Formats: sequence, C-alpha cells, structure tokens
Amino acid sequence: MDTPPRPADVNYDESRIAPFDLPESLRCQDGSAVLSAAQWFEKRRPELLSLFKTHIYGRVPARCSLTTLARRSDSLALSGMATRYELDIRLCSEHDGARELDFRVALWVPNDISEPVPAFVGLNFFGNHSVHADPGLQLARGWLPNRAEYHLVEHTATEASRGCQSECWPLSLIVSRGYAFATAYAGDWHPDHPDGFRSGAQALFLDPGTRPAADEWGAIGAWAWGLSHLLDALEQVPAVNAKRVAVVGHSRLGKAALWAGALDERFAMAISNQSGRGGAALSRRRFGELTRDLNRRFPHWFCANFRRYDDREAELPVDQHQLLALLAPRPVYVASAALDLWADPKGEYLACQHADEVYRLLGKGGLSVTTPEPVIGDSLGDTIGYHRRDGAHDITRVDWAHYLAFADRHFR
Repeated sequence: MDTPPRPADVNYDESRIAPFDLPESLRCQDGSAVLSAAQWFEKRRPELLSLFKTHIYGRVPARCSLTTLARRSDSLALSGMATRYELDIRLCSEHDGARELDFRVALWVPNDISEPVPAFVGLNFFGNHSVHADPGLQLARGWLPNRAEYHLVEHTATEASRGCQSECWPLSLIVSRGYAFATAYAGDWHPDHPDGFRSGAQALFLDPGTRPAADEWGAIGAWAWGLSHLLDALEQVPAVNAKRVAVVGHSRLGKAALWAGALDERFAMAISNQSGRGGAALSRRRFGELTRDLNRRFPHWFCANFRRYDDREAELPVDQHQLLALLAPRPVYVASAALDLWADPKGEYLACQHADEVYRLLGKGGLSVTTPEPVIGDSLGDTIGYHRRDGAHDITRVDWAHYLAFADRHFR
C-alpha cells in the first residue's frame, strides 16, 4: 500500500495555532487532586490508562502463551563482536479454539560479557533482514510494504533488500557499548494496511467475518502487544538482563514503543524517535499532522473511537503529555528533528515539559527545563530526556549516541 499524500492545508505557521488548555495529569476524573505517589498509582494512573485505551489506542488483550519453535545462532556475528540469534516463536490463543501466530526475533548479544547485559528492543518496518546485511538472517515472510529503493517488490522480501535499513540500526555501536539488541518485523503482528487485522494479532481474538469493535486495538496496539511478547522471548535468554530493557521505535513504531511502555511496566525505559501526533506530540497543538490526518491516511492505526476527535482535539479527555507521564517513574526519552515539521518537534518538546510534574511527584527529576526552544544537538533532562537534531524524519547514528548515553546513565 502506498502512503497517502499529505493534506494541502497543513499548518506550519506558529501564529495560526489557537490557544488551548491541556487536561491535568494530577487531577482525577472526579475533580480530586493527586497529592501522593499512592494516589497516582492506585487511582489516577489507572484512570489515564483506561482513557487512552477507550479513546485512542484501543483495548489490548492479555498476552498469549509463547513457545520457541527454533533457535539458530552465529557466534561470529558483527566481525566476531557478537553472537546473533534467531528465535522462531509461536503464540497461541484459546479464543474460539486454539489459534496461532508466528513471529521471528533477531537478537545480537555482545560476546565479551561476564554477566547478563541490558538490551534495546524495537520493531522494524521491512523485516529482520533489513536491519543488517548478514546473509544468515532469514528473509521476512508474508506481506511487506513495496519500496523500490529497498528492492521490496510485489510485497515480498528479496535478497537485494538485505541491510536496506542498516544505517538506522548501528548494531556494532550498540554492541560495543555493552548492550544487546533485539528486533522483530512489525508486520508479523499487523501488516501495515487497513485489512492487516485479518492476518495479524487481532485475528487471534476476532470471530470470523467480524471487525474490531470501536474501542478495540488497531495496528499501534497490536505492535505494542507484539513488543511485550518480544520481551517475553528475551526473558528466556540468559545472556540478556530482561529487567533492563529499553523499548525504542521510530515514527509510527515510536508511537507503539510509548504505548508498549505505558501498558507493560516490565519495560525499564521507552524511547520515542520522532513519533509525532498520536505519539509524543500534543494533539491539541494543531501544527503539522493532525488527528484527522492520522485517521484518514491510516485508518487502521488507532481504535475507531479516535475518529470522533477529527478536528475536535479539544474534546479528547487526554493528551500526549499524559502518555509520557504513564511511563513515570521509569526513564523516557523523546527525540525530534528540526526539519520534521510534520511530526511537530515543538509539540513533542512541550509534552515532555508538561509530563515533568508527574515525575517530580514521584521523586524523580523529569525534564526540568522551561526554555521555549531547545538548543539543536543538546540532550536535555534527567529521567525525561529530549533532544532535537538537525535534519529530517529519520533515526540516525546521532540519535543513537544520545540514547546510549541516556541508557548508560540509568542502566549502569
């Protein structure tokens, strides 16, 4: 499926943004103030999580049982720096009889280690073989987006597509810093097109011939659910410290990484790379991509209820600073790019600022920065991290340098 064109009336003019009020993170639905960590965890956090499920991302089912079908390894990966594993995993749902879904994990673990290591995990857009040109990696199965420049044709992986996105995933750098890295193809849980629910994770729970209900998960929810199962798989690998796992994603998969971190508190850190609207950027700031653009261009990403808020963002009971707050007190990092106006860098930065109060309530230094605009290239914050780099919509080695430094500070 080709990406639909962007609207002609997109707003990149700050002066055209109408004043808006954000919903309060530290005030419950009944109007009572949140004054303690106990009130946050026992009352307000569950409220917010429920509101995000109902109005934006949809309800997500419990995780399925997991079986490792096959395990392959190469101890000489990355020029001898790492052992590369491939794990073939099967999930089983008992809804209306046993239903199964298979996915494949690619994992690189440093060889020179004396104890289990922390890890980064993230979904990829074009198959595990796109992350590195290693000929031992299995080509992705099933439907893939067509991308001529990546040699992906007729929705099928080709040998020429190996390593087509390797610059986004600097594996040698990650491993050299003492981290494992695990990835899986997002399309194993929801192929990125409107009918992907028929063959992805949602099909495990849907009755034949039906569609997800208005408050049930879309692709973002399915990808987040998949990330939790990826973590389940890592918990079975002794060389990985599964209590020190950072979930990371770029663009739409950055939205999924934040939602996965909010849903699954086993993730010790979440990293959003230019996730934009529906991710880290404030919805009420009508700049760049809008809610209506998300729902019209990608109707399968969110739950159907989210469409009620097309051009009516002020009526949403939540906004994205509260999604970041759901990570508290765990570390969260948000990255923007100066030329990526479609993703609203300022809206992402403001969300970090407004999430800060929850971190402070829980005894953590959040962003603690009030300057209107960050200095390009600087990394800001404590438990909430943020940077804005030069350039456009991409995940680069520069971004990874910031993520590794952030992880060193919190994991070491």
